[in-house]
Amino acid sequence: MKILVLNSGSSSQKSALFELEGASGAEPCLPAWEGKIDWRGSSASLEVRSAGGGKISEAVEEEDRERATERMLATLWSGKTRVLTDPSEIDAAGHRIVHGGALLQAPTRITAQVKSAIASVAQFAPLHNRAELAGIELLERLLGGVPQIAVFDTAFHRTLPGAASYYPGPYEWYGQGIRRYGFHGINHEYCAQRAAAMLGAELSRKLVTCHLGNGCSLAAIQDGKSVDTTMGFTPIEGLMMGTRSGSVDPGILTYLLREKKATGKELDDLLNTKSGLLGISGISGDMRQIAGAVASGNARAKLAFDMFVHRLRAGISAMAASLGGIDALVFTAGIGENSPQVRATTCSGLGFLGMKLEEKKNANPAGDCEISASESRVRVLVIRAQEDWAIAQSCWRVMRGA
Repeated sequence: MKILVLNSGSSSQKSALFELEGASGAEPCLPAWEGKIDWRGSSASLEVRSAGGGKISEAVEEEDRERATERMLATLWSGKTRVLTDPSEIDAAGHRIVHGGALLQAPTRITAQVKSAIASVAQFAPLHNRAELAGIELLERLLGGVPQIAVFDTAFHRTLPGAASYYPGPYEWYGQGIRRYGFHGINHEYCAQRAAAMLGAELSRKLVTCHLGNGCSLAAIQDGKSVDTTMGFTPIEGLMMGTRSGSVDPGILTYLLREKKATGKELDDLLNTKSGLLGISGISGDMRQIAGAVASGNARAKLAFDMFVHRLRAGISAMAASLGGIDALVFTAGIGENSPQVRATTCSGLGFLGMKLEEKKNANPAGDCEISASESRVRVLVIRAQEDWAIAQSCWRVMRGA
């Protein structure tokens, strides 16, 4: 079964084609083709590669996201990265949908009603759901009647207990849909399965997963189920992120509304695109550039790095408290996988949990691997994010009626 995955992020558009004969658990397989567009301000870059060795690496001139995505997808069936003779060979298409709201809690075949439900909660994840709906409509145009399946980032967190999912406002909020939903669930769930495969079920019963990318969140996972998480009603809550603020005192927002006459749109833009690492450093929301500026002695970059780690340590400690202890800690996604400095600085302040890294392993982790020292009471892993693979598996199960 040939399954195309479209993964629309806030600052990227990823896609991959998998050929699955069965859903094979937590062990990922390589895609036959994969492409990615990264937007950085007014510029963008396109990277495509196929299993046969074809590669494309070039700047993207199209500022329009839909046109750029269409250009990327065309390399599936034309040019040097071609792996299909015609789009009709695709059996199904899967989409990562960030917010499923209260009703959409499992991988679902996309219908007009499902699209309407996704649109109804788009205001809670404006950087994501609207881009994902555009991706669905683009594939409707390019692929015709090929079945499309929505896989929701919020679904994994449906098991949150009331103490973690209710907000301490009026009780009626929950009935109005104002509750903690949690996000990055596709990758948190995959990492829990992968950690269990690497360590064994007993050594990963109490797990904290750190999804650290442009967006960042933690999950406390007990026996494979989410019991606490840092993101909430929207993907703004929780940790400091690339351009998102994470949690701030709500009184700041009422102050800005009352005294500075800020509008809701201005606050939304401020919290989503002008805060976090970018807002504090004044340089970038990219941790690689922050680390480079720190090495050059930039004081604001150092402050941004220190704030990021401070909030990350506090969040990990809170997740461990929700679990009543911690067996293993997982670092995943762009920063989690690629920043030894973030991992080392974070774990150096968590020695009270019995956590200690092996310096050489942390400096050069090889694929999915353990980086904790032999004497560490908490196992520390680096696991590559495999959202596209997890989405493809979910699509396979939906198509097979599982």
